[in-house]
Amino acid sequence: MIKLQVIGNLGRDCTVKQVNGTNVINFNVAHTERYKDAQGNQKERTTWVECAYWSDRTAISPYLLKGQMVYAEGSPEVDAYMNKENQAAATLRMRVLNIQLLGNKSGNATENQNVNTGGSYNNNAAPTPVASTVSSPSAVAADDLPF
Repeated sequence: MIKLQVIGNLGRDCTVKQVNGTNVINFNVAHTERYKDAQGNQKERTTWVECAYWSDRTAISPYLLKGQMVYAEGSPEVDAYMNKENQAAATLRMRVLNIQLLGNKSGNATENQNVNTGGSYNNNAAPTPVASTVSSPSAVAADDLPF
């Protein structure tokens, strides 16, 4: 199995369609990488991933809006084609298995959102909330430690 994981921002609002009686949520995720080239010039490269989330649970769709930061994982597919200029091109697609909202549109987590943005949505299980953060190590009980 090949697994693709992407963290990025949605390029447009999602769309929900029904195909053969099953709901599919379609959205695009952009990941921008910033780096310096050999001459020391600042560059950036954006990779787009077309995502399809096949699920009967579409409760997350109202929150998949342009600019929203998400984490998505699933199975990758690459489609090769010839573009309008008759040059080889490719599209990266992902069949999403898990998706998680990471914060508000600016990418910063908010404390008073009405939606459980820490929830994880997947096709195999019910949403699982993310544990709240603890401000000091002394506030963690010995039974709460993962090791």
